[in-house]
Amino acid sequence: MGQLKPGSVAKSEGKLGVMCVGLGAVASTFIAGVELSRKGLAKPYGSLTQLATIRLGKRTEERAPLIRDFVPLASLEDLVFAAWDPVPDDAYRSCLHCGVFDKHEHVEPIRPFLEAIKPLPAVFDQTYVKRLEGKNVKTGKNKRDLAEQLRADIRDFKAKSGASRLVIVWCASTEIFIVPGAAHETLASFEKAMEANDPSIAPSMLYAWAALMEGIPFANGAPNLTCDIGAITELAASKKVAIGGKDFKTGQTMIKTVLAPMFKARMLGVAGWYSTNILGNRDGEVLDDPESFKTKEESKLGVLEFILQPKLYPELYGKLFHKVRINYYPPRGDNKEGWDNIDIFGWCGYPMQIKVDFLCRDSILAAPLVLDLALFFDLAHRAGMSGVQEWLSFYFKSPQAIPGVYPEHDLFIQQTKLKNTLRWMMGEPVITHLGQDYPTD
Repeated sequence: MGQLKPGSVAKSEGKLGVMCVGLGAVASTFIAGVELSRKGLAKPYGSLTQLATIRLGKRTEERAPLIRDFVPLASLEDLVFAAWDPVPDDAYRSCLHCGVFDKHEHVEPIRPFLEAIKPLPAVFDQTYVKRLEGKNVKTGKNKRDLAEQLRADIRDFKAKSGASRLVIVWCASTEIFIVPGAAHETLASFEKAMEANDPSIAPSMLYAWAALMEGIPFANGAPNLTCDIGAITELAASKKVAIGGKDFKTGQTMIKTVLAPMFKARMLGVAGWYSTNILGNRDGEVLDDPESFKTKEESKLGVLEFILQPKLYPELYGKLFHKVRINYYPPRGDNKEGWDNIDIFGWCGYPMQIKVDFLCRDSILAAPLVLDLALFFDLAHRAGMSGVQEWLSFYFKSPQAIPGVYPEHDLFIQQTKLKNTLRWMMGEPVITHLGQDYPTD
């Protein structure tokens, strides 16, 4: 993360362009929700940037402004939108197809606004997302050419929208599992591989490269191997641009990052954790492919390993059996259901169980994350904070960390890190919760 002088964050001036890779359930719900909020037709529940407060100084000072009043975030009124998608549906048709929002209450009132957001042709290859077909796609002589077309899209949108600056957020489907290789190690090897149409260079990587080449922050909301490769971190450092990811932390994993810290805090053992999901949206269909599921599985499985630290606590977590399943079930649409069975043990080894049945709405949970990430990545860029934005791990299932540092998964540690970074950014003392500086008599 790049350095800055605390309190020296540039003001938010002009429009902020938010470009989404994908205009499916998550992106269309995010864009529609922002417009509904702007018109006073709905509330941006779930968004820290819009609703959360931040404590400043001692508890006795009673200073707790809204985050959006404390740091110079872009306002909702300043946001303008664009998206790429292999499906040609505009944002209105996407909202209707995905069925997240009620048509009459939340889609029809903003129909003209949504119809005006038509997806740009995407860089798409069915090799990487086998369960989707693309009709609205770019063609080019090689992957470098396709990435240059994305750069042209970015410049064109900025000029036409009048945006003073941009942020790009990946809201598209999960790609197949890719193991980092020689092509990903350096920027030189990566660009050579793009020109050679190397299969290890996935479309998501082309979007990240294009964004960074244009000096645009890039947040990865899927578990794809995108930003966490040497070539992209090298480019982010050289261009002084913020990157981060990966995989929006929404339903089942959010629950894990709350419960697992509780078990470790109380020194309760975990013998097994079985998780299964059913969902019927486009994401569920994509994850029905074993290769895409492998990418998601890796993201979801790593959470407990990092939180519970079995190497430090072998008796409590060394033999933990962790299983994750995702099942495509069309009748549910975007309304995902996550079941967790957790076998724990306590005093003298006696077993206990916890069962969780989370009937959640996938895109309703993800949309406020897209908003917060767009606003916070823009803030980081104006603060001169480049490279991996580890302070935004709060939003990701598989947080990207700087080399040599393990990622932090505990939701409450992540929240403390986020708020302390905002305090530090604005020249306020960070809060340690030590409590020894209060008078006792």
